[in-house]
Amino acid sequence: MAGRINDDDVKAVRDAVPIDSVVSEYLQLRNAGGGNLKGLCPFHDEKSPSFQVSPSKGLFHCFGCQEGGDTIAFVMKIDHLSFSETVERLAAKAGITLRYEEGGYNPGHQRGERIRLIEAHKIAAEFYVTQLDSPEAEIGRKFLAERGFDQAAAEHFGVGYSPAGWDHLTRFLRGKGFSDKELILSGLSQEGRRGPIDRFRGRLMWPIRDVGGEIVGFGARRLRDDDNGPKYLNTPETPVYKKSQVLYGVDLAKKEIAKTSRAVVVEGYTDVMACHLAGVTTAIATCGTAFGGEHIKILRRLLMDNGSARVIFTFDGDAAGQKAALRAFEDDQKFAAETYIAIAPDGMDPCELRLAKGDDAVADLVEPRTPLFEFALRQIVNRYDLDTPAGQAAALNEAAPIVAKLKDFSVRQRVAVKLAGLLGIMEDQFVVRRVSQIAQWQRGKGDAPQSARRRSYDDVQVPTTPVGPALNLRSAAHRTERELLKLALQRPELVSPYFDAYGVDEFTAPPYAAVRQCIQDAGGADGAPADYVDAVLEAASNDTVRALVRELVVEAILAAKGADEVYAVNQLVAVRLRAVDRRIDQLNAALKRLGHTSPEQVAAAQQEVFVLQQYKAALQAHGAAAL
Repeated sequence: MAGRINDDDVKAVRDAVPIDSVVSEYLQLRNAGGGNLKGLCPFHDEKSPSFQVSPSKGLFHCFGCQEGGDTIAFVMKIDHLSFSETVERLAAKAGITLRYEEGGYNPGHQRGERIRLIEAHKIAAEFYVTQLDSPEAEIGRKFLAERGFDQAAAEHFGVGYSPAGWDHLTRFLRGKGFSDKELILSGLSQEGRRGPIDRFRGRLMWPIRDVGGEIVGFGARRLRDDDNGPKYLNTPETPVYKKSQVLYGVDLAKKEIAKTSRAVVVEGYTDVMACHLAGVTTAIATCGTAFGGEHIKILRRLLMDNGSARVIFTFDGDAAGQKAALRAFEDDQKFAAETYIAIAPDGMDPCELRLAKGDDAVADLVEPRTPLFEFALRQIVNRYDLDTPAGQAAALNEAAPIVAKLKDFSVRQRVAVKLAGLLGIMEDQFVVRRVSQIAQWQRGKGDAPQSARRRSYDDVQVPTTPVGPALNLRSAAHRTERELLKLALQRPELVSPYFDAYGVDEFTAPPYAAVRQCIQDAGGADGAPADYVDAVLEAASNDTVRALVRELVVEAILAAKGADEVYAVNQLVAVRLRAVDRRIDQLNAALKRLGHTSPEQVAAAQQEVFVLQQYKAALQAHGAAAL
């Protein structure tokens, strides 16, 4: 085995790769205040961003699903990698050579499965690109030229060619050290009668990249009449390629999608190329499958579902294209973005349109035209004879449940009125009432809210809801305790040296008391070293406490004008004053119980109350000077 990765190298990788740059490869991040960034969580569905990243601390945390950790944890989770695979991948990105504790460094030995498969695809893509210049690939170059794509376009999109022989790529990859098992697992080869043979032969090849830009599969276009396979042949499902979770061109389009809050969904590889070359650089396509829920999740993270986000579908005008549009409409409500459909004249796709009418025609095509819901409703009602009451009723019965799924009440009302017009029903309020009734019935069938979960902080059970911060109490005391802990973790210099003198019992919420104990066990906030937060996380008694620490590290401090010494002192004093008040209340209650039974105890309690009252007055008058 290659052995365990050297701890110093792991730390070097963690420090060298900024967490915000890694996370930004998968979702759009925006300013969250306090130096933090926010976006839509990639680990659960949500409509408003609860996922936060702290670049200065190198941590992320989702206040919705409670996932959190550092850069390594994020990549492990989102790409389903092992720890060593993740470190190796990030090390390659940072240009760091890793050392292994047992057996020395051996880059080709015992590499993680995903990394090996990704490496095989990268080498295969380079192989295909070189083959596009071969005499045999003349048919492929002609195919591209006939569709308006020159050599520069082919290079930009990494288009290549797979030789027509049985095992050209297979033998090439064997020579690079890949085993037959790896080649079969990758989908680049398949079992033949005498061993592995190339899966793709005599075809034009498009590399398919994930959001992070790594090649995970290929799309292959048939070129010859004697090829009995399908027109387009894609990589089969593999450990790195899931067709329902990839979008062709997303690696090239993601920055512009995030910048413009706009995405254009087309049907094929050449359509993506045509759009990008025509200046529509937000174009992406599915890879041989219908546009579905997993694709929506990818786009939503890039669009961040702000109010101006738009998704434009450019399905073909034929029956298949219309069917695809209706499927897309079924998932329409999973977007917060506005969705539109654009169909070119004469049913041309973007590639054909660019050839016939030029780049400007493609750019004009994707300007929002018809809302997707309107197109979908027209497709439904056009199937019925609307000149008869029976036809109108049948069309209404099919269309009304679709309109009822619209979550926004005002939008649902307007669409219901539009449906009445499409049906030719003069009394539009009849349609509005029908849609409202169905909407109420649909809501009535919905699942009951998930019951509250319970999370453990050592021995103390604290109930909490499935979403939101770990503790979200209305008590002003708890809010202040939370602020003080955030300051102690994010800006320890502002609360030092006073904070370290605060007892665990001064934090009344058990989760906050557990975090206070972690800080104490990690050596305190005063003179906090660079790896201070790591030490606090290490000191946590369990994963639940660790999650809360990460939460507090990335959550914005609530200071209106930014965290400063004045704000920090206010939190310190407020927490201490409440602790003093609690102790005075305890002593007064004890005095009532004691009565005249124990003069010595009564005198001691009265003396302590007097001292505490003096201390309270000093805190109120002098603030931090009295601490």
